[in-house]
Amino acid sequence: MQGCSLLPKKEAADTGASTVGVVRSGDSNGDTAKDDDKAKADGRRRAFTVDVRGPETERDYLARHLEIQRYRELDDLGVTEVSRLMVAAEANARELLGTLGYFTPTLTLELNETPDSTEAPREVVITVAPGERTKVSTVQIRYAGQIANDPTAEAQRDAIRTGWALRAGEPFTQGAWDDAKTTALRSLTAKRFPTGSVEISRAEIDADRHEARLGVTYQSGPAYKFGPLVLRGVERYDADAARRIARLPTGTDYDQQKLLDAQQRLASSGYYDSVFLTLDTDSNTPLAAPVIAQLREAPLQKVVMGVGFTTDNGPRLSIDHTHNRMPLLGWRAVSRLSLDNDIQSLGTEWNAVPDDRGWRWFAGGELKSEQSGSYVVDSGRLRGGRNKSSDHIDRSYFLQYDYAHNRGTDAPPSASAVTANWGWTGRYFDDNAAPSRGYGLALEMAAGYTLTGQQVPFTRTYARFLGVLPLGAAEDRNARARRSRLQMRLEAGAVAAKDSAQIPSTLMFLTGGDTTVRGYSYKQIGTVRADGKTVAGRYLGVASLEWQRPFVYKDKLTEWESVVFVDAGAVADKPGELKPKVGVGVGARWRSPVGPVQADLAYGVDSKKFRLHFRLGFTF
Repeated sequence: MQGCSLLPKKEAADTGASTVGVVRSGDSNGDTAKDDDKAKADGRRRAFTVDVRGPETERDYLARHLEIQRYRELDDLGVTEVSRLMVAAEANARELLGTLGYFTPTLTLELNETPDSTEAPREVVITVAPGERTKVSTVQIRYAGQIANDPTAEAQRDAIRTGWALRAGEPFTQGAWDDAKTTALRSLTAKRFPTGSVEISRAEIDADRHEARLGVTYQSGPAYKFGPLVLRGVERYDADAARRIARLPTGTDYDQQKLLDAQQRLASSGYYDSVFLTLDTDSNTPLAAPVIAQLREAPLQKVVMGVGFTTDNGPRLSIDHTHNRMPLLGWRAVSRLSLDNDIQSLGTEWNAVPDDRGWRWFAGGELKSEQSGSYVVDSGRLRGGRNKSSDHIDRSYFLQYDYAHNRGTDAPPSASAVTANWGWTGRYFDDNAAPSRGYGLALEMAAGYTLTGQQVPFTRTYARFLGVLPLGAAEDRNARARRSRLQMRLEAGAVAAKDSAQIPSTLMFLTGGDTTVRGYSYKQIGTVRADGKTVAGRYLGVASLEWQRPFVYKDKLTEWESVVFVDAGAVADKPGELKPKVGVGVGARWRSPVGPVQADLAYGVDSKKFRLHFRLGFTF
């Protein structure tokens, strides 16, 4: 997804006035430490040096932003010029301290001669006593436009007031004031009122009482509803198919998240290299505002080669071929060849364009050879059916044929079966890429017949759960981000059949590895026969508990987290024979630009070995 426009072309403006004492500071005038190092390297003297003294936070802020710092390099300045700069520096310092909420500071400026210094012949000393910090006394949020008297907008008005970031009693700073107004404006324009703006903004400062009275009026503009989806750039692929993929809720109230979701569905469909959705607020039809979709179509066919590495299976080579419009069927086909140390597979997945209800036909096949327990399993699979993906829920039902042949001494017999399957997956995370709270649940149910040996019926059920629970209570967003979390993961599976039934091992269970029981190698945990060989079993149980703690450095939240975990998993042919194998360890998480990077060092209590587990990304 390479672009997204969610707000109207007309930008929101803050047209209100602020009283004297509330000023905005520009960006930093440069890195003074780097400038000092450069001057020393050049072997030249400055016109003067600047020494700011006072409390650490205010001192560092002034040292970075004072305008007088810009003139140190002019080595031909005399005393008179430096004195004039000092007068301006005092006013500049008061303005800067005002942005931090200090409106009655005490400033002392001195000019000292330093003829023996190798840096400069003069020194400007600025001593700061910031005084008492101004705090917010009252906050008044008003509305103008349609939102002001619309009874259906009451919840949105209350949400903006409740979510206001700069509350009474908190220290006033220009940055916090600007951020609070911007955050509330985003909340206004996110639903129904995309053309909302700040109509009046006012901060009244009582310097004697150290109080700030804040007031802001938001102009909502008209309420908007989604109109038709207008496609631009459509040449190769069907326009109606694009509308069915986007599933834009035409006729409903404008919602920024729904616009994002429609854009994401188009971008992830594989038919388009870039997608850019914009609500047309210039159409003068707010009750049916068109949504403009700027599309750049993907090539009809594409080949992608990749290399990778996992701690489960080592280095991997893959080749993917995509055909976005197969001959005759018109379906999208994605075929893949993947090779690594333990798994070699060749598969293809065909998908039709979804219908008006979001359901699509699909078919697929795969040939695979993998190390599974103590044996190498050569398997084949064919499946076909229908599926549907919505915002949080994926559903599917399909028929499937499985065949598995085990290679090795005293290997289990080959087996094949046909099954009717139903699957449901629900994701309720705050962020599907890197969740900090929420849960996910997946269920699979199958009923079938064995085709090898005695033909008997059997059933297969499988469930998994992942929950992320923040610990402690927190009111503001920053405190919530700092909270530690507990992550719980559960898996359970069962195959019910006669003992004599020859069920393909690919339909039974093995566990262990990066995403299951850490401390053990990939699919190492299974049913252990009398001869010590490990094979797939009919019953599975896995549980994991992980404590995640964000890492704070110098009172700043970083992109790193530390984790402590304990995993346990068991596989057996009878429920009463399930004996869990435990893994414990510690790890680190890094929120990289391409997704969470996870590294864990785990100790297998049963195997008495340490294993390093490394993976990229989060999926459920």
